[in-house]
Amino acid sequence: MKLLEAYVLKRVWQMFLTALLPVLAIIWTTQVLARINLVTDSGQSIGSFMKLASLILPTLIPAVMPFALVIGITQTLTAMNNDSELPVIDAAGAPRSIINRPVIVLAAALCAFSFTLSNFVEPKLRVAARDMIAAAYADLLSSVIEEKTFRRVGDGLYVQISERLSGRILKGLFVADSRDPNFDLIYYAREGAVDESGKALVMRDGEVQRKAPDGNVSVVRFDSYSFDLSELSQTRGQARYKANDRDLFFLLSPDPTDPDVIKSPGEYRAEFHERLTGWLMPMVVALISLVIAGDARSHREARLHPMAITLTTALGLYWLSSYTVNLVERSPAYTPLPYLVPLVAGGGALLVLLRGRALRMPAAFTRHSSGWLSAVQARIDGIDNPKGGPR
Repeated sequence: MKLLEAYVLKRVWQMFLTALLPVLAIIWTTQVLARINLVTDSGQSIGSFMKLASLILPTLIPAVMPFALVIGITQTLTAMNNDSELPVIDAAGAPRSIINRPVIVLAAALCAFSFTLSNFVEPKLRVAARDMIAAAYADLLSSVIEEKTFRRVGDGLYVQISERLSGRILKGLFVADSRDPNFDLIYYAREGAVDESGKALVMRDGEVQRKAPDGNVSVVRFDSYSFDLSELSQTRGQARYKANDRDLFFLLSPDPTDPDVIKSPGEYRAEFHERLTGWLMPMVVALISLVIAGDARSHREARLHPMAITLTTALGLYWLSSYTVNLVERSPAYTPLPYLVPLVAGGGALLVLLRGRALRMPAAFTRHSSGWLSAVQARIDGIDNPKGGPR
């Protein structure tokens, strides 16, 4: 690589990291805080929480990386143009490839990194995170419920204990169960214990209050009562994997007996095609950035900042890609659409680069916008100087 190409690559890389790391940190913080209930609800240590946070971080990189690359390229090339570096390069007769090649090499490396991360690394991290959360809730009643604190252990199910003893013994049990819409149940017991399988809570020496929708309350005392936890332990202690948790090989040939595949086959079809197209986004936005910001321009030429134009275009492409993937989820007839978005956008930008022509506003648009701006400026001058005299 030539000295000038290495210089451009270094500046773009530094600006790319400058944009990537702060944005990634903000998004990572919001995602981690959304899962703070792992500590508050299940009593896990801060070490377990940080482990979960570390599993989440790599899954955010592919989505943030293309936009950080846009900022890195456009900001670097705009600064080089303002510092007259791009005009000097053009005046020296250097080809456009001096600027384009290092950017395309960086984009290709990021595409390869994104493909590997999205299809092989990220699914394993997602599975590990789901397994970790499931394990934390697997034996919630006997090992996690804090003393003298109400805990929500399921939809409409709350538990409080006054003391926990060795041997899975719980003292001073209070259970409020409103999962059945036909009646509410409240259990009090002096003592109880969760069996070793975790599927039943055996309460002794207590009473149960049953309240009907009409307000009638019935009270039954008991010496021993078994509260079924099998459904709760199955739903909390077993991780359920979704389409985005699977690796590329599973998506290529999903297991027809998998319950989630049977329930939502369209999600697996859409996820497969998104995996095959999403990794191309860094290259597409890099080519668009070069088209918009890679040419030398005069400081007197009025134009929007290339970063604003490129980011808007990148957001539009991201939305269009997501929309076409959603269409594939509805019907396989839309399968070609997710591939057309990067191919058409990237191919069009590459064609412009190969022709070596800079993008310009249409002459009609420039003429009309200049006339409009002149009229606005005259109106402002008239407001500032209503008598027409010198200011």
